[in-house]
Amino acid sequence: MKKISEINTFRAFRSNDYKLYLTGRAVSQFGTSMQQTAVVWVIYTLTHSNFMLGVAVFAEQFPAFLLSVFGGIAADRYSRYKIVNITQIASMVQAILLALLILTNHYVVWEILALSVILGIINAFDVPARQAMMHDVLYDEADLPSALSLSSSTASLSRLVGPALSGIILEAFGADVCFLVNAISFGGIIVSLAFMKQPKAAKPLGSKKNVWKELAEGIIYIRRTPNIFIMILFVAIAGLFVLPYTTLIPVFAKIVFKGNAKTFGYISSFIAAGSIVGTIVIASLKKDAPLRKILLGFSIILGISLIAFSQIRNFPLAMIIAVFIGFGSVAQFTTSNIIVQSESDPRMRGRVISILIMAMVGMTPVGSVIVGWISQIIGAPNTLLFEGILSLGVVFLFYYLMKKTSL
Repeated sequence: MKKISEINTFRAFRSNDYKLYLTGRAVSQFGTSMQQTAVVWVIYTLTHSNFMLGVAVFAEQFPAFLLSVFGGIAADRYSRYKIVNITQIASMVQAILLALLILTNHYVVWEILALSVILGIINAFDVPARQAMMHDVLYDEADLPSALSLSSSTASLSRLVGPALSGIILEAFGADVCFLVNAISFGGIIVSLAFMKQPKAAKPLGSKKNVWKELAEGIIYIRRTPNIFIMILFVAIAGLFVLPYTTLIPVFAKIVFKGNAKTFGYISSFIAAGSIVGTIVIASLKKDAPLRKILLGFSIILGISLIAFSQIRNFPLAMIIAVFIGFGSVAQFTTSNIIVQSESDPRMRGRVISILIMAMVGMTPVGSVIVGWISQIIGAPNTLLFEGILSLGVVFLFYYLMKKTSL
């Protein structure tokens, strides 16, 4: 029987710091998933507008598009450990403010959207620092694919349990309890960070260069590195046209399947279940696995699944398709992230990660607004159908670019 350090899937567990990181992050992600579900449901309940669902996603994620590059520069300049500590505390405060709004029963849409914008600003600095800090908590750089895949697995697990539990709590107690649970959950990663050793000792690279010059260096580096540039382009296109399918899930829950908050939670959970399977598959890949070809395969599965889900009205059958949607969509960021982090220059890593996040998290909210607007005109099922077709189109484009650059 192989030892855990010899099994590719769990190589990252050789590091105690990574175990702490993963445990704390898992607790935090569980609460975050509950809050995201509650925010979307509150907005939809208040407005009954598909377009406002897109605006809600836009409000939280678009600040990351604008500011994540600066978050990447900060991750290259300063202590990532301290940045992550600060962002977790700030996120906790944001969740508490959301809970207070609901508890006092004096909330309107713009207040919830404003707090979502604040969370987006926090995440613009949190995500690049947290992703770059992954290298500081590992026993060996070769463990990176395992670490990133396992981290994605915990995120998927939180999206499996979080929405389902959030739906139950929303029906029984209200959104304020979901927000309070999220606020408490940030304590998990704060405590984990306190027990880590390597990140505390890691010295920031530091730089006296102008911020704009550092940003320009990162962009020039990506333009001159085709293998990374094409990956970021793929993520940007998928983020704009395909991944905003999540915006339509509340509409399918309430209108198409005639359900409630629990129905929304169930759909989200089945999608997350597929994501867990997908991340385990990615984590189990051999070191020399053709990640780009695997990414294409996952994307084909996603496109076909979106097309099928858009046409099915039988709820149990739709849940089976939802699993395949989650399985296909998880590779978009996870596999791209492994490729980009593994192949980028360590001196540029923070900036490259931030631009990757900008491509994903920045394009998705823009796409969410577009998808919400289009679905108001042609309906959610037809919109999802077109997204599935576009997913297959993105695969052909990416395959062409791979052939052209001999990747």
